[in-house]
Amino acid sequence: MKIVGVGCGPGMLTEDAIRVICSATLVYGSDRAIKIARRHIPQGCTVKTIDDFKALHTLPEDAVILSTGDPMLAGLGYLKGDVIPGISSLQVAAARLHIPLARVVPVVAHGTGHEQGMNDTMDEVLCKKIVFLLADPKFDTAELYRKLRALGIPMKVAVCENLGYPDERIAVDTLESPPPLTSTKYSLMIGDF
Repeated sequence: MKIVGVGCGPGMLTEDAIRVICSATLVYGSDRAIKIARRHIPQGCTVKTIDDFKALHTLPEDAVILSTGDPMLAGLGYLKGDVIPGISSLQVAAARLHIPLARVVPVVAHGTGHEQGMNDTMDEVLCKKIVFLLADPKFDTAELYRKLRALGIPMKVAVCENLGYPDERIAVDTLESPPPLTSTKYSLMIGDF
């Protein structure tokens, strides 16, 4: 099985990813991942939307599984098989904001990991790292900002929305007046940058 990162938005597939997708006979992915890769999926290839992520490990050896962004950044890289990296939202955000990746620590706050994501963010900021926070729409950004302000450390926050898409938006300000969220597809860059 091959786990292929399709990038965080259109036009961000690597040549290696395109090569694997073009030779696929069986492709699985989210609707978003399939849409990104659609023009490279060959005619006659069976394409299926993933409806049970827990069953992915049971797919046949010849399956190509599409993962949005990069499979190793909160993606499907935990599956056994060959991983073909993709251009992640972390890479795009760092490039747009001119932040060296060596200064950034990714923190995942999806689903049930909200509290852990807050705690990890606090810990990393105290270690003078810049946090790239991948959150879902239910994550309480107001509570995070409140906790960060209580540290008394001056820092910025960048709201990064729809990275790689035509409606991409990156807004930067201080914790005292953080940019508003206008999309459910967002990430945050937090720290001294």
